[in-house]
Amino acid sequence: MLASADFRRLLLCRLASQWADGVFQAGLAGAVLFNPERQADPLAIAAGFAVILGPYSVIGPFAGALLDRWDRRKLLIIANLVRAVLVLLAAAADGFGLENGLIYAAALLVMGVSRFIGSGLSAALPHVVEPRDLVSGNSIVATLGAATAAIGGACAFALRAVLGSGNLGSALVTSTAVLGVALCCLLAARFAVGQLGPDEINEPAATVVAVARGLADGGRAALRVPSVAAGFIALVAHRIAYGGALLVIVLLMKYSFHNMGPLRAGAAGLTEAVAAGAAGLLTAGLLTPRLVRRFGRAAVVSGAMVLGCAALLGLGLPMLLPTILVAAFVITACGQVVKLSVDAAIQRDVHDDSRGRVFSVSDTLFNITQVAGAALAAWLVPMDGRSPGIVLGAAALYLLGLGGYLLVLRAHPSSPR
Repeated sequence: MLASADFRRLLLCRLASQWADGVFQAGLAGAVLFNPERQADPLAIAAGFAVILGPYSVIGPFAGALLDRWDRRKLLIIANLVRAVLVLLAAAADGFGLENGLIYAAALLVMGVSRFIGSGLSAALPHVVEPRDLVSGNSIVATLGAATAAIGGACAFALRAVLGSGNLGSALVTSTAVLGVALCCLLAARFAVGQLGPDEINEPAATVVAVARGLADGGRAALRVPSVAAGFIALVAHRIAYGGALLVIVLLMKYSFHNMGPLRAGAAGLTEAVAAGAAGLLTAGLLTPRLVRRFGRAAVVSGAMVLGCAALLGLGLPMLLPTILVAAFVITACGQVVKLSVDAAIQRDVHDDSRGRVFSVSDTLFNITQVAGAALAAWLVPMDGRSPGIVLGAAALYLLGLGGYLLVLRAHPSSPR
């Protein structure tokens, strides 16, 4: 696949875009969580997650109709230009010390456009790889993209150490994301018109009607494919559990943990947790295609759900700095295995004329369920993050998700595994 110039270009688009996402999100986290000029409690942190993940969860399924109707290359170019302007506006709001609500509003727009770009790149992948390579291609693109986002986050925290942790420093860090946005736009412009699809358009004549029907159409298209519907159940369970666990990790790093040798607490500790998650993403990307070929998709997803539950119980409950970092590695890897399997099912089993909408629905579930998990945990967790009940509840969610996943597959034994 890397021998194909088109695949390399799409991969670089993804890496540039997600590096920018990582820088922007970590810049926002630094502005709100670890800025000495601002304070953050669990509800404020959950609100930050909602801003980062929520916008596209609302508009995504409707905007997905555009990905199945208009030239995806053109949409990627326009969306990146809009995104660059919005990033600079968000950075300016931070630099002038405006209240968190205004920063959240600007960030909401940035992340909404970013999610739209991500769905467009996912829907375009089958146009640059052979069908037999979709699982491996998706694994490469999604895993390296997520790891690059983690690297972008680490870059942002490193830049904060140089540029300062106040409002001006946070603004300068956040504005750095424009570099990745510009590169993504330039790479997208090098594709030929129509090269990224859609090849066929099965849409109402009126664009407004097509967009308004995006949510229902994407949901129906997903439900018609048992492999996708079952994967959504596992993905939802993981993301709710992940949202609660992530809030606990942030609070532990901010208020409870102390430095232990080379391991750090505070903003540096969160950087180490991001690095552990990035290592988990890379591990999942390397192992998932091989495991799927050997054991089948259903067995691999089931194993990931069981391992995620075990990691929360064995590594999360002690609530020690070293075990939390290992838990971040394992849980992130398990979630990536599930996500890669769901993406591959969409790319292989859903027709191109509705693939963009189904990916948008997938992104909606992926994002909004993490927000729900973090919001629920925010009402229950103490300020220092030490809440065994949340960890136990998250572990139970993995088992519930596994049960639902297997029930759907068993009800449709002829569906692709």
